[in-house]
Amino acid sequence: MAAEIERKYRVDGARWKPSDEGTLFQQGYLSSHKERTVRVRIEGTVGKLTIKGLTTGVTRVEFEYGIPVEDAAVMLRDLCERPLIEKRRHVETYEGKTWEIDVFHGDNLGLVIAEIELLSESEPFAVPPWAIEEVSHDPRYYNANLVSSPFRSWSS
Repeated sequence: MAAEIERKYRVDGARWKPSDEGTLFQQGYLSSHKERTVRVRIEGTVGKLTIKGLTTGVTRVEFEYGIPVEDAAVMLRDLCERPLIEKRRHVETYEGKTWEIDVFHGDNLGLVIAEIELLSESEPFAVPPWAIEEVSHDPRYYNANLVSSPFRSWSS
């Protein structure tokens, strides 16, 4: 069984600037229930289908499969909940660990989130100075929830 152990942080845009051009992501949800999500994604020129289970702590089961990009495009256009998630992902290394920083567009413009995947919930890691607030346990920041409640609709 595949497991995803992930921690998420809000990013301070004044402290972090991308070191690469990143990869454009477009993703949508065929199912966005709390207990399970089924996501379709185009990452640059690659299509993927991902199934995730209920999050417990910062861990959940995850299965991801490559699919033809043409199929992913049709699913995004015709089958997925709206709005779609649009973001540009940048990959950074900080103290030997890989961080993925997502800069959101569209209805989630202004949101920047950094994620780190770990091998265990207790694995030690250093938090970069641009990662200003952990939001791992705040469901508003789950991509599936950004469909029904986009960042731009939040009141501060």
